[in-house]
This record gives sequence, C-alpha cells and structure tokens, in this order.
Amino acid sequence: MLALMWKRSAAIALVVLAGASGVTACSSSSASDSPATSASVNVAEATVIDVRTPSEYAAGHLEGAQNIDVESGAFAAQIGALPKDSAYIVYCRSGNRSAVAAAQMKDLGFTNVVDAGGLQEAADTTGLPVVQ
Repeated sequence: MLALMWKRSAAIALVVLAGASGVTACSSSSASDSPATSASVNVAEATVIDVRTPSEYAAGHLEGAQNIDVESGAFAAQIGALPKDSAYIVYCRSGNRSAVAAAQMKDLGFTNVVDAGGLQEAADTTGLPVVQ
C-alpha cells in the first residue's frame, strides 16, 4: 500500500510539474503501478468523476465533477455507458475507492484514466475548486 501511495504521489508530482495549462499525467502500465492507466489527461478535456457516495459528494466535490458511486450496484453500468476512449480523472475521499474505480474502468476497456486519489489531492492536482 505504501508503494502504491508513493507511486501515486510521484505521478501527481509529475502532473504538477507538467505545467499550468491543465493536468497532464503519464504513467506506465506495469503490474506494480497504480491500476489507473493514462496516456495524457488535460483537465479541460477530461471528465472528472467523484466515486464517493451521493451524501459525500453533496458535502463538497470538485467543480464540474460527475458523481458515480463506485460502491453502488449500478457503477459498472453507469461507467460502461461512457465512451472508453475519452479521458477521465477519478477521485474519492482518501484514494482507496478511486483506485478500485480506476481498476474497474481499466478492466472495462478504458484506456485514459487517472486516479487522482483523495479529494484534496485531486483539487491540488487539477486546480479545480471544491464546491458544494
């Protein structure tokens, strides 16, 4: 788990260093890396998905984020209805559920997914404000 957190932090550091024009993240797809895959994600072109519960989302979420609860029975169907070749940034409260969501998305054939971790980490990385 510590290695996963370090790798996510390293990927986010690369995102922050990439520039102010938006989030651009690159990650390798080795088995030891985070389950998220990504070629390159620009926050202005990506769909941001909050995978927390609706009540958590209502308490505060990234501006423009869609709420698709990874723990709901409808998650796979809702995610599966999205275009698999589009760019996605997923986040949750602490990073655990976003890692699960990113892995499920990869298993469903999504190729451009960034696991941005927890809400604050995602806000810092994307530059999007937290709104209610």
